[in-house]
Amino acid sequence: MMDRQLWQQVNDLAASGLGVRAIARRLEIHRRTVRKALEALRPPSRCSARRGSIIDPYRGWLLARLEQYPELSAAVLCRQLTEKGYSGGYSLVKQCVAELRPRTKTAYLTLTFQPGECAQVDWGVWQGLAVPGGRRRVSFFVMVLCHSRMMYVEPFFGEGMEYWLRAHRNAFEAFGGVPEQVMVDNCKTAVLTPRRSGAAPVFNPAYEDFAQHYGFRIRACNPGRPNEKGRVENAVGYIKASFLAGRQPSAPEALAPAFFDWTATVANRRLHGTTGRRPDELFEEAERQALRPLPAGPHDCAVRKVVGADSRFRVIVDDNRYSVPSSAASRKVQVCRYAERIVIRTLDGDLLADHPRHVGRKQEVADPDHERALVLKMRHARDRQRLTRFLALGPEAAAYLAGLRDKRAAWRDHVDRINALAEVHGRDVLARVLADAGEYGAFSAEYIHNIIEARGRTMPEPGPLHVTRRADLLELQLPEPDLDIYDEEQPDDEAQP
Repeated sequence: MMDRQLWQQVNDLAASGLGVRAIARRLEIHRRTVRKALEALRPPSRCSARRGSIIDPYRGWLLARLEQYPELSAAVLCRQLTEKGYSGGYSLVKQCVAELRPRTKTAYLTLTFQPGECAQVDWGVWQGLAVPGGRRRVSFFVMVLCHSRMMYVEPFFGEGMEYWLRAHRNAFEAFGGVPEQVMVDNCKTAVLTPRRSGAAPVFNPAYEDFAQHYGFRIRACNPGRPNEKGRVENAVGYIKASFLAGRQPSAPEALAPAFFDWTATVANRRLHGTTGRRPDELFEEAERQALRPLPAGPHDCAVRKVVGADSRFRVIVDDNRYSVPSSAASRKVQVCRYAERIVIRTLDGDLLADHPRHVGRKQEVADPDHERALVLKMRHARDRQRLTRFLALGPEAAAYLAGLRDKRAAWRDHVDRINALAEVHGRDVLARVLADAGEYGAFSAEYIHNIIEARGRTMPEPGPLHVTRRADLLELQLPEPDLDIYDEEQPDDEAQP
């Protein structure tokens, strides 16, 4: 039965950032009890008298059975009770077994570490944040030096390998050195196959390469034993309760300066409950000089993967589409994921693209230069096609095209419209019209269209509109004028006096 003290303990642990399972393990109570305590707005005021139950006559037998065979499940015990005359349901047996099953308290050794011997690392999860195209979860990386409890914290939009390596590098640079070993849990960025039945764990090759570069040894916890890295587990809960409690969600680039200031002025200057010392003082006194020196150059902290660019010359990274030159469409490329950039190279190592990393989802990140070559290629192909059709209109087409290019800036539009007129009226008609228009210097699609329309209209006598050419004017035959009318005598009444 839950009392006021248990209610208070559950709510205090929940406020410090522990989950339901962690609270149940620490207080050695059932998870349902934890949930009831968290759902209750106030502690219980009194304990009501317990009513009788149909399973009460069997409690003694169940207790003895569980003490003899603590591993028996509630389902097996329910079948055995039924054979003894129990007529109730399984849920009542399950509840009673949960109350009566003997609990063995796990004992843990107190782990001690020498200065510079070990650091513990882990991720903490905060809240989701709206980004273009969806939401992304904000996580924070924590590294704690086991001897001094010196802490480093940095937020990221994810927990991928590139963020994992970048956070390690930044922490080592902030401490000014590297510990002998780094203790991790069994996350996939560190351990591919956990330690089982005495077999050594299989570490992630990218993390092993990073560890070799900085000269530390990876130490993995046993599965299901988070107490082995209790220093960083406690640090994650402390961060949630002290720094993140009541804070509005914000992007990592805005959260990081506040994290750095808090660790420098609060977390690393507090009086630690276990050591009784300030972490920054103990670090300067004993641990800084015990750390191994940083290597000559930093690790690039990149994750490389060979992927295929699609037909639209895009590669997908973390739900976003990044462009490559059109010449790389439908080809294999190497994608280098950094915490802040996406670099794409050919399989031979030649640089194809270098994009800032987008934090959104399903976003298009394109470089206009990557499309320019394809646009020019397509434009040249269209030019060849339109010119081939135009020059097929007759011997005068080439001269008319030269006039269009000289007189009209948008000559391609005029060529396209004249080609369209040729499809409607036929090539022979257009060939004659081009010859006529070229002779008069009428270089435009409008002139061609007007001549075709004029020749197609029905005109009154003397007939349809005729466009006279210079050659036609030389062949005109005009009758001789009759001047005899001017030699005839005038009438007498009109004679002069």
